[in-house]
Amino acid sequence: MNNMFKGAGVALITPFNADLTVDEQGLRKLVRLQIEGGTDFLVVQGTTGENPVLSPEEKAHVLDIVADENNGELPIVFGVGGNNTMAIVNQLKNMNHDAIDGILSVSPYYNKPTQEGIYQHFKAIAEATELPIILYNVPGRTSSNMSVETTLRLAREFDNVVAIKEACGDLDQIMQLIQGAPEGFDVISGDDNLTFPMIVSGAQGVISVSCNAFPEVFSTMVKAALSDDNETARENHYKLFNITNMMFAEGNPAGVKVCLKERGICETHLRLPLVNVSAALEAKLIEETQAILKS
Repeated sequence: MNNMFKGAGVALITPFNADLTVDEQGLRKLVRLQIEGGTDFLVVQGTTGENPVLSPEEKAHVLDIVADENNGELPIVFGVGGNNTMAIVNQLKNMNHDAIDGILSVSPYYNKPTQEGIYQHFKAIAEATELPIILYNVPGRTSSNMSVETTLRLAREFDNVVAIKEACGDLDQIMQLIQGAPEGFDVISGDDNLTFPMIVSGAQGVISVSCNAFPEVFSTMVKAALSDDNETARENHYKLFNITNMMFAEGNPAGVKVCLKERGICETHLRLPLVNVSAALEAKLIEETQAILKS
């Protein structure tokens, strides 16, 4: 099974109304912005979508809205992960797969399993579904790093393990993965500001946060990098470099929601324990957003 999730993927935020219910119109506008802005695939209910604070019913509702607005235009990846292997397996066996083309599954967090535990976790998931699986390594959130050996073991043994969203931040580890990847298995960036150098090194795309607010610029950068047009890629990489750092300065997706509000997509409401960015950072994000949109 070859990986179909290449290019500029976006980790969609979940817009909320003032009463913290899901903002359907904001979500529809966001999906439309991605389609029109050149995004290649949509990721629903990843960490950026605030999935830890949505109920199973709300997650299904968000997926339904995205699928309806998308209307088959872009592939959809759905976040199905956690640190309870049995619960994930049961979810995969019982969920409706009609609206999704693949799943994104984060390496188990908090439990801090061994590499063998991580392997057995994903082995159970791979055997529970025929859907393509994108592994997700993000040590800064999980407190454990998925090793190159574990990732490549899964890639070689399971045909439906098609990619890894790699957010370890270690270019040496990333290049080892790219060098050792079997045919049909891709490395995808999980760090917006490392996407350009990762693609130059052989990665095949990204699942991005800043693409929510600036799909036109970000997708141009990714497409140029994948086409070896490094001059165009570099220009667009640096166009978003500073604002991407700002977006993460006080937590994600608090920063990117400020940019989206400036674009008229949705408000900045978040569910606790996340809170809005400071007034000082908000002002900087608005100023930089306006500059990018005028450029």
